Amino acid sequence: MINYIFDIDGTLTPSRLKMEKNFELFFREWMQNKNIFLVTGSDKEKTVEQIGVDVWKEATRVYQSCGNQVWENGNLITEFPFFLEDEIEYHLNKYLNSSEWKSKFGAHIEQRMGLVNFSIIGRNCSQDDRLSYYKWDQVKKERLSICEDLMTKFPKIEASVGGQISIDIYPKGKNKAQILDDINGEIYFFGDKMDIGGNDYPIARRLILENRPHTLFKVKNPNDTWDILKSID
Repeated sequence: MINYIFDIDGTLTPSRLKMEKNFELFFREWMQNKNIFLVTGSDKEKTVEQIGVDVWKEATRVYQSCGNQVWENGNLITEFPFFLEDEIEYHLNKYLNSSEWKSKFGAHIEQRMGLVNFSIIGRNCSQDDRLSYYKWDQVKKERLSICEDLMTKFPKIEASVGGQISIDIYPKGKNKAQILDDINGEIYFFGDKMDIGGNDYPIARRLILENRPHTLFKVKNPNDTWDILKSID
């Protein structure tokens, strides 16, 4: 039986927005009698808000915070706490103050179970400002540069680009690929951040390196995912 793994932001939903209603109805029906695993850098509350409680509960397992918190049938299975060292937080504030991007909206450092989410523009920004930063960052590669600098300065952590405005920071090895320890058999993986530095990359890389039976679906947006799923019974 195939195991289907889905990222959420940019794959099942627009980044930080709700799943399109018709897609949600289709997806709930499509999920029936399949092994469905959801993995995201977000926490439970944000995920339920985006995909709805029904999809969240009906998945085989949901891996929050890049797999550092695991839920099954609405029940918490396991979690791995992580907190920033003061020196790392000091450097995050340095990036914040020295960034060429000047419009900032607060909620720049967010503690989640097992990881810390960091955003230059801040999670309190509007959707329009979010899109503006995302387009700017596509050119400037600020988030990727911050990730690389952090991992050089602090070898015990990993940092990866997630969503449109932020990066995820967690202990080395506690990236999304850790969920593969739980999953046996052939895997179909859907994600929008499979390039180096993206938070879907570790799963894609590990599947390839371990030569596990798999198919990678690098999607551009939820509509792309929807179109692919229509051809999969």
